[in-house]
Amino acid sequence: MNPTVEDILFSLERIAPAATAEDWDNPGLQVGNPSLEVRKILTSLDPALAAVKEAARREAQLLLTHHPLIFPSLSSINRKIHPGDVIFEACEAQIAIAAAHTNLDRAQGGINDMLASLLHLKNIEVLQETSMPSHGSLGRIGDLPEPEHLLSFAQKIKHLLGLEILGLSGRGETPLKRVAVVGGAGGSLVPLASSMGADVLVTGDVSHHEALRAMTLGLALIDAGHFETEKKAFALFAARFKELLGREGWDVVIETFEEEKNPMQWVR
Repeated sequence: MNPTVEDILFSLERIAPAATAEDWDNPGLQVGNPSLEVRKILTSLDPALAAVKEAARREAQLLLTHHPLIFPSLSSINRKIHPGDVIFEACEAQIAIAAAHTNLDRAQGGINDMLASLLHLKNIEVLQETSMPSHGSLGRIGDLPEPEHLLSFAQKIKHLLGLEILGLSGRGETPLKRVAVVGGAGGSLVPLASSMGADVLVTGDVSHHEALRAMTLGLALIDAGHFETEKKAFALFAARFKELLGREGWDVVIETFEEEKNPMQWVR
C-alpha cells in the first residue's frame, strides 16, 4: 500500500509538529500535489535544483529536505532565478517537495539527537528548553565516553563528518568531557552552553563575535559547518523515518542524495 504526500506529511507531523518551528520558519509542503501517491522518497538537506533532478532520475515522487525551499513570501516565480528554477523543475517532473526544519531540530529523535548520537555522547540532556514543553527543545549536551583533548576531538569530528577543514577556538590541549551540540547555526547559544557546564560547543556558522564571547567564557568552539553538522544527521533521521512508515504498513523506498554538495566551497 502506498501513501500520498499528505499521508507522509501527517506521519512527519507526529514526529516534528510544524507548530514547534520558529516563527520565521516555513516547514511542510513547499511544492506539489498533496494527493500524489508516493512510492519513493529522496532526502536531501537542501532543495536545490540538482536534488530535484536526482529525484526525477531515481523516479521519486517526493523530495524531503531539511531546509525549506520558500522562506520569505514570493513576489514572483522566475525560472531563471532560485527558487523559481526548482519550482518549475519539480512541477514539470511531478515531484512534491516538503521540508522539516526547526521543528525537526527541536524534535526528540531529530537533528540534534542524531548529532549527539554520532558523537557517541552519554547522559544526553536538552540544551535549551522552550517555555512550552510541547514545542520541543533546541540543542543537546552530554558527556564523552572518555575525556580527550580538544585537538584530537576536532580531528575525530573531521573524520566523522567527512570534513577537510573546520574552525577551532580554544587551546588544542584543552581537556574535554562535556560537549554541547547544535546542528546548523548555533553560535547564539554560546552563553547557554557555557552556563550548562559544556567544555566545547560543536555547531556551524559561528560568527567572529560569538567566538570572542566563547573565548571570554572559557568555552572551546568547533565550527564544523552548517551543511556538515546537519547532512549526516538528516540522513540518520531518514533511516528512522523509513522504519516508522514501515510500521504504518506503507511500502515506501527512502533514499538519500549522498552526492549533495555544500553550496560553499573552501579553498586551501
